[in-house]
Amino acid sequence: MSGIPGDKSNGYEDVAEHFMAARNPRIGAATVRAWSRGLGPGSSILDLGCGHGVPISQVLIEEGFDVYGLDASEKLIRAFRERFPGAHAECSAAEDSEFFGRTFDAVVACGLMFLLEPDVQLKVIRKIGGALNPGGQFLFTAAREAVRWNDSLTGRESVSLGAEHYREILLAEGLVLVGEQVDEGQNHYYFASKA
Repeated sequence: MSGIPGDKSNGYEDVAEHFMAARNPRIGAATVRAWSRGLGPGSSILDLGCGHGVPISQVLIEEGFDVYGLDASEKLIRAFRERFPGAHAECSAAEDSEFFGRTFDAVVACGLMFLLEPDVQLKVIRKIGGALNPGGQFLFTAAREAVRWNDSLTGRESVSLGAEHYREILLAEGLVLVGEQVDEGQNHYYFASKA
């Protein structure tokens, strides 16, 4: 599943231009905006797998949050920096990010978790649990079922661990699954909160 050794972007560096052109800027925006309204003004939010920042980071920045964008694709993070020069940005794999050396009020990972190997998903969720402030929120997307499929852009295998397994993993890291939702693009969201 890991594909090319050393490619932490999971194939997205090679398809960056196509991804940016194809990404519908409306899908997910309303869901993330509504979720973010439960956060305090100026909250710090880590956007894992931010890509070029449209629409997720864009919505969060428009709402006045202090956004930290992280992506392993150099092309995508370059586009993010150009679009949002006031936001923090790091080119790194989620599991290796220096951003986990600080804490956040919220973490969002739309379109990332299922691109990662199952053991890396566990590692990233562990890091998120440690980096969230008390009462912090975590929003991510993955299929509700435990399923494997090939990513439509890269052809690489993706894997969702499924709702029950995610619930168990989150609990082990001090996070409680508080809700689920499907958006207009049929993306399945998990909403978690740190006790």
